Amino acid sequence: MTMTDPIADMLTRVRNANSAGKPTVSMPSSKKLVEIARIMQEEGYVQGYDVIEGEPRATLEIKYGDKKAKTIRGIKRISKPGLRIYAGKDELPRVLGGLGTAIVSTSNGVMTDRDARKKGVGGEVIAYIW
Repeated sequence: MTMTDPIADMLTRVRNANSAGKPTVSMPSSKKLVEIARIMQEEGYVQGYDVIEGEPRATLEIKYGDKKAKTIRGIKRISKPGLRIYAGKDELPRVLGGLGTAIVSTSNGVMTDRDARKKGVGGEVIAYIW
C-alpha cells in the first residue's frame, strides 16, 4: 500500500519518538526524507541519521541525542498534498521570530528558510520545526 503523505508520516514518527524518549526511529527512506533528516541534523535537532539498504526498500534511521535533552519542542507540516503552500523569496516565513526552522523545497534543493533567504530563492514550505 502506498502512503499518501510520507513527509507527514516522517514528521509524526519523529515527533512521537522524541516525546516518548526513544533513542532512534526508523521509517521507509526516500531522497526528500533524507534531505529533511540532513537539515534536522545540521540545525541540531537530531544527532544523526543512517540510510540502511534493504531488499524491498531502504530504511531511514534517525538517532536522537541524550534522552533528557529533548531539542524538538514541536514539528508542524505546512504544505500538504491537498493544499500546497509556496512562498517567494520575500515572503519566506520566520518560525518563532527566527528561533525555529522552516524547511523549504526550492529549485536549488531542500534547505532552511535562512539559507533560502541568503540565496534569494523561494519555494514550497514543507514544515516548521522549533
